[in-house]
Amino acid sequence: MLPAVMPTYNRLDLSFTHGKGAYLYATDGRRYLDFAAGIAVNSLGHCHPHLVKALQAQAEKLWHVSNLYRVPEQEKLAQRLVDSTFADTVFFGNSGAEAMECAIKVARKYHSANGQPERVRIIAVEGAFHGRTLTTLAAAGNKKYLDGFGPVAGGFDHVPFGNMNELRNAITPETGAIIVEPVQGEGGIRPAALDYLRQLRAVADEYGLLLIFDEVQCGVGRTGKLFAHEWAGVAPDIMGVAKGIGGGFPMGACLANEKAAKGMTYGTHGSTFGGNPLAMAVGNAVMDVVNDPAFLAQVERVGRDFWTRLEGLVASHPTVFAEVRGAGLMLGLKCVMPNGDVQTAFREQGMLTVGAADNVLRLLPPLTIGDTEVGEAMEMMEKAARKLAG
Repeated sequence: MLPAVMPTYNRLDLSFTHGKGAYLYATDGRRYLDFAAGIAVNSLGHCHPHLVKALQAQAEKLWHVSNLYRVPEQEKLAQRLVDSTFADTVFFGNSGAEAMECAIKVARKYHSANGQPERVRIIAVEGAFHGRTLTTLAAAGNKKYLDGFGPVAGGFDHVPFGNMNELRNAITPETGAIIVEPVQGEGGIRPAALDYLRQLRAVADEYGLLLIFDEVQCGVGRTGKLFAHEWAGVAPDIMGVAKGIGGGFPMGACLANEKAAKGMTYGTHGSTFGGNPLAMAVGNAVMDVVNDPAFLAQVERVGRDFWTRLEGLVASHPTVFAEVRGAGLMLGLKCVMPNGDVQTAFREQGMLTVGAADNVLRLLPPLTIGDTEVGEAMEMMEKAARKLAG
């Protein structure tokens, strides 16, 4: 019999009653160390007091008004993002897919507004993931996710991740933009080389292309900078943001500089729920915490220590793990044995992770973790690895 909830997920028989910090509490009484964090969504852990207070306060005042009216909290968060990034303007949606859909529209509209409507094609890279709408799936080009959904949305050319020669060769008079994740998440925790990001900026400038970064998963402090591309010292023209910026509340944002947003005038885009008062209250609360140099420095320090300890784990169990990948607290363990088996073994010890392509397990803990949680995670992974290695 078909379940009432459409069976698009291979769900575990596991549910939770509540969460606190880096821990989730299951209905069977077990406590789990949550190093998946809703796939990098719970950036400040579960029930962070500052976020709870902000949401409760807003819930007692105003839940929703249409974007036909001014939303002061939306204007406040947009200005804070503008002040902290390359961007001059922000559009708010409800998810990463919406943020990236907006980014694609901004790029195409820019060229149309410049009298070059034929420049609709966007160069994307293999292994990417940009969302689950038909257009963002086409942008990623992953056959597994496109199969069975009819004609693939056109306008995307794919080249290998990190290969500048093939990217240059793919540029045609119809090319309008390049789209890249500074750190691929779904694709297996693959960070772009910083020089690759710099070369993307240079090529975009050379050919009059717009550069789009997808920081839906790697942004909002995840790598120890507010946004991952900052490590390279370059800026995109357009950027998609989601996941961590809502701290668990559905929210996405498309940021753009003034040049790129040239065509986004009245009536060109919209969202019923995007930027509503509840989401903006939480988004501002997240920014209160994340956009603090001391907080970001702590993320970097903990991430660096975690990386070192993971390298030791990999070296001790070569039949289980192949390597450590990632940046900051966006880390991955490439596995030798099936990553699903390793994930199950971790979960049996009381630790939650999330899989990725290339046989990788993603470690995406709340950014609020410290040495205690890292130490606990290492003990669980060590026990699991010893059991798996026999």
